Amino acid sequence: MINQILHGDCLLILKKVPTNYVNLVYLDPPFFTQSKQTLKSKALREYSFADNWDSIDSYLDFLSPRLYEIRRVMKDNSTIFFHCDRNASHRIRVLLDEVFGYERFLSEIIWTYRRWSNASRSLLGSHQTIFMYAKTVNYTFNQIYQDYSETTNLDQILQRRERDKHGKSIYVTDFGGRIVLNGPKKGVPLTDTWEIPFLNPKARERCGYPTQKPLQLLERIILLASNENDLILDPFCGSGTTLVAAKLLNRSFLGIDSSREAVELSRQRLHNPIRSESKLLKAGREAYKNLPDDVVQILRGLPVKLVQRNSGIDAIHNRFLGGKPVVLRVQRSGEDLTDAAKKLQQAGRKKDAAMLLLIRTEQDERQQALLDVFPTDVHVIDSLALSVHSSIESLLQTQNMRTH
Repeated sequence: MINQILHGDCLLILKKVPTNYVNLVYLDPPFFTQSKQTLKSKALREYSFADNWDSIDSYLDFLSPRLYEIRRVMKDNSTIFFHCDRNASHRIRVLLDEVFGYERFLSEIIWTYRRWSNASRSLLGSHQTIFMYAKTVNYTFNQIYQDYSETTNLDQILQRRERDKHGKSIYVTDFGGRIVLNGPKKGVPLTDTWEIPFLNPKARERCGYPTQKPLQLLERIILLASNENDLILDPFCGSGTTLVAAKLLNRSFLGIDSSREAVELSRQRLHNPIRSESKLLKAGREAYKNLPDDVVQILRGLPVKLVQRNSGIDAIHNRFLGGKPVVLRVQRSGEDLTDAAKKLQQAGRKKDAAMLLLIRTEQDERQQALLDVFPTDVHVIDSLALSVHSSIESLLQTQNMRTH
């Protein structure tokens, strides 16, 4: 049963799998959402399944025998990653303690992501939970390191520390009083909070399955808890993301699903695996900040939301007029005021803005001759620096006139 995708109830199929057989298990079973999951692929093929249960107890009764079978087929060096959400995570944790033992709990991983807002009267859900348990104390674990935070003093990390007689941490020095280095650093060990973007609806990796997870999430799990040529089991394989990740990372796989459509979809993806690159993970969140520092400083303190990727709009005011936005733009250094106004006007019209506010940062007398081409719906206000400068100049002129 290696490199296969089997159709049927995983409880029945797992009974045919030898004991101590797999190295890593990831399962993303039906959630306790009490709703139907439906989505169409780019080819307009519809995939759907129901997450409806008579009660939370009936849901746990469904999971329990399957988890015991999963534990049986796991090798002594294996781990299990159970993917769930807030609706039943508290009860699932208790069930996992019963099956694997409380002492085998390793981590509660929080997968966090950004989602569009909703209209429900509650906090916007932006994470899911993955419980990590081991079968024994001899589990496979490959430490993954992340870059240090920008606030970390790397020069201090390179220095060796020790505790003095009072228990205080101090830097180690040699007989000559020179600092003793602590050797090269790999980075910060991976934490239990993972920020991996939810799959973009237009991502090439998208296949139309309702609960499809990003490959980057499964790749991280597989790299963390298995080695090359290990066997990865996914008893609720759905669209086959786990299997594709295993294949790309030179692991073997065994997938099971009760849906024929899901099994066929998994086979298609394995035949032609597609992996989407996350620009956010690759470049970092800071790479999306395109506004110049001087523009940000001018807008700082105003009740606005900054707009990072729009050449005509720099910010949207927190207050709307008649249900429509008030948009702002800051004149760039050396930029013609009329050109700035036209950019704001064009972008503002696309957003159906109620008001267009252009913040002038430079005084240019030539603008007086261009009033006939200046957009009439753009309101110009001076920046604080320009207002102060203009006031001082006006005061100086008045004083000069009095002295003459």
